[in-house]
Amino acid sequence: MAFRGPKVWLWRWRRNPLRRRADAVEAWVVLGAWVLTVLVGVLAGWGAAGSVEHGLARERVEWRPLEARLTEPAPGKAVRQSGSAGGDMVWAKVGWTGPDGSSHTGQVRVATGSPTGTPVTVWTDRRGRLVTKPATPAQARLRSSMVGGLAGVAAAALPFAGGRLLRGRLEQRRIAQWDTDWARFDALRGRPMS
Repeated sequence: MAFRGPKVWLWRWRRNPLRRRADAVEAWVVLGAWVLTVLVGVLAGWGAAGSVEHGLARERVEWRPLEARLTEPAPGKAVRQSGSAGGDMVWAKVGWTGPDGSSHTGQVRVATGSPTGTPVTVWTDRRGRLVTKPATPAQARLRSSMVGGLAGVAAAALPFAGGRLLRGRLEQRRIAQWDTDWARFDALRGRPMS
């Protein structure tokens, strides 16, 4: 078992007669890669989160609830439940009038067995097209932070991987230089080169 001495932090940055030029280059590559990784990750995550937050806020402003009515009975048997909004839901066809007065139809989920003409709240965009209920501010914050985090990690992977690749190439070059130096040393000592 080989004994290793205490790890000395930032040894590549110190003045040292044993420090090679390759050590200084590698130190700058590692520093640059980490700075770029953090910077790119934070900026990409921040931008993506802001974009998602803005889009969801716009949806909350533009999308409106309207009252639609079932145009045909919902499939299934009506289930009576005292005071609860739960139960089986099925897709049924509804019709509504858009903000501009035009008629629209679409499919929404309603309670089984609901009769024709049952009022149903639907959400529509500016053109009267059927959309989902917009996210609440709390849901929007959660979504935007999750998308921002994923975008930041994905974007940060590129400079991180580039730094690792460059560092690997520097390591290969350093090993080749060691082989050359050892061969020269062996030649000076009179050993045959292999």
